[in-house]
Amino acid sequence: MQDYDPGAFPPFAVTVDLAVCTVREQRLHVLLVRRGEDPYKGAWALPGGFVRPRESAEIAARRELAEETGLSQRTVEHLHLEQLRTYSDPDRDPRMRVVSVAYTALLPDLPEPRGGGDAAHAQWMPLASASPLAFDHDRILADAYERIGAKLEYTCLATSFCPPEFTLGELQQVYETVWGVELDRPNFRRKVLTTPGFVEAVEGAPRRTGGRGKPAALYRAGAASALHPPLLRPEGRQS
Repeated sequence: MQDYDPGAFPPFAVTVDLAVCTVREQRLHVLLVRRGEDPYKGAWALPGGFVRPRESAEIAARRELAEETGLSQRTVEHLHLEQLRTYSDPDRDPRMRVVSVAYTALLPDLPEPRGGGDAAHAQWMPLASASPLAFDHDRILADAYERIGAKLEYTCLATSFCPPEFTLGELQQVYETVWGVELDRPNFRRKVLTTPGFVEAVEGAPRRTGGRGKPAALYRAGAASALHPPLLRPEGRQS
């Protein structure tokens, strides 16, 4: 280590960015903050900030999420954040060389946020209205959306966005909202009911869905956490 000179290497900073999404009013929403400081003052951005010298990236991500959105520490500590990827283009931040570790999550029942830290305001925004964003956050959000869509293919996450007892139509609505596609009802029903542990029927009288036709049967989330086989997105059926 005697020949190692830290000053021989140009300094750079490490940041974290978070693409946190949820389903609200039958639309996919992303959590955004309006920047209160330069660069990009007044622009919408993903929550995030600089990693402190004695922090891991994940600890920094949870701290920044709490500071910039006003979500409680308890809420933030219990969120399941998934590391998305690292973004290291040399010119991604006009201040200096900045490498960002991005995290993503698709979560139900998140509260209304409020601004804090260097964020002037925070809110849930429909994903379709979330561009343009500051820095390279449009790219991060696009990557996060792809990861979230894939997560619904291989896990039972969609059931957490339904009531404790739900119809297959309600479950289908979650998939259509997140994927942005229109699904074939009989085919979706067949795939769900033949996937082991995905859902289980609720005994008792079925309820009506409000439309015409026979009452819809009720289901609850099954014991499985992963889908075997996966419920893959259809191709070429964009809504």
